[in-house]
Amino acid sequence: MSSFTHFNDQGRANMVDISEKSITRRVATARSSILVNKEIHEAIVEHKIGKGDVLAVAQVAGIMAAKRTSDIIPMCHPLLLKGVNLSFDWDTSNDQYRLLIEATVKTEGSTGVEMEALTAASACALTVYDMCKAIDKGMIIGETYLLEKSGGKNGDYKRTEA
Repeated sequence: MSSFTHFNDQGRANMVDISEKSITRRVATARSSILVNKEIHEAIVEHKIGKGDVLAVAQVAGIMAAKRTSDIIPMCHPLLLKGVNLSFDWDTSNDQYRLLIEATVKTEGSTGVEMEALTAASACALTVYDMCKAIDKGMIIGETYLLEKSGGKNGDYKRTEA
């Protein structure tokens, strides 16, 4: 593993200089989830949440979060994103109701989009919580992790376990 480059000669934090890095196609996909109760699951599926269509709002929140990642993660570079897609799936096994969230972010640039994908997935889960907390505040936001990424000098990455 190469040494971290987030520190200057004085040992202080700095934004990594990416000016010499090649511009390549970069794609990253992240996952998150939120565990809800049966009442919330049914309300989301049947579009009965008073604040609106939960998944539509969460999708927009994820897109907005991906676009603003550099505003909240101090050392992230502002990126011109080429695409952001969020998808949802329900896992209702074991008498549980878990909304699975997947965020894919694309760009062409000299740094990756892993943080943007992770931020998008996280913002989606947080938005679902916000929109449904009047029903139950006991929802649990699950593990958030990078599923895969491509592009850049460090090559591709694909998580081997989910």
